[in-house]
Amino acid sequence: MQLETKIYQKENSLKLTKQLKESIKDLFGSHFLAKQLAIRDVRSQYRQSYLGIIWAFITPVTSALVWIILNLTGTIRISDTGVPYPIYAFSGTLIWSIITESINSPSSSTNAARGIITKINFPKEALVLSGIYKLFFNSTIKIVLLVIFIFIFGIGFHWSLLLFPLAIAICVLFGTTIGLFMTPIGLIYNDIAKIIRMGLSFLMYVTPVVYIIPKEGIMKAIMEINPFTALILTCRDLAFGTATEYLGYFFWIFLISVALFFIALMFYRISIPIIVERLSA
Repeated sequence: MQLETKIYQKENSLKLTKQLKESIKDLFGSHFLAKQLAIRDVRSQYRQSYLGIIWAFITPVTSALVWIILNLTGTIRISDTGVPYPIYAFSGTLIWSIITESINSPSSSTNAARGIITKINFPKEALVLSGIYKLFFNSTIKIVLLVIFIFIFGIGFHWSLLLFPLAIAICVLFGTTIGLFMTPIGLIYNDIAKIIRMGLSFLMYVTPVVYIIPKEGIMKAIMEINPFTALILTCRDLAFGTATEYLGYFFWIFLISVALFFIALMFYRISIPIIVERLSA
């Protein structure tokens, strides 16, 4: 009688489909934990601050104020923006601050929880979701302030303003996706965080944050290709009730961001525990 022979060996291959399903399941299943982490971080962020929640919009206000003063004093000349320049500059810096915060959010949330990642087994997706909750909290304050400014400067209400929060949510998705890809590398090399900050500072000047797209020249071509341009202008157009020239580009960015988000989430899920464990060794 011939006996059946079985060979057992270690399976090194990762089943990507299974990893993706588990990552999505844990993302939506870690709602309670993510909420508790977000509440804890928000409270600790403002507990020892005299100005408290005001810090959420001090940065965009001061950034816009610099450009407003430069424009009023004639130091720089800005082309006609179609709306009062103070609200144009403030809206641009506010939207830009939300995008940059969303890019940095996965890294900051992971670094803050580095001490417990190797000690407690919990869905790492909760850290990503916690960062998104904090972003929405801070962004809500900024949106309310922008709406107040829209009425103060006489732009008034337009029905497209109701779509503005949705457009901001897409900006958060776009930024978080980039941040998820950069976080594992940033944990290994501290230089990555510095490169990101420097790169974002440069990108701001090739994005219509505080001035409009030039009518001609190489800068016009660069700005039109730049995906941040479509995000900034579409959000601003919806807020002001003007024609959305880059809506098609904005929609494609949204679709690509959705697809890449889940790929980035899977990459984050696989890499973070390994990287943190090696750094802690």
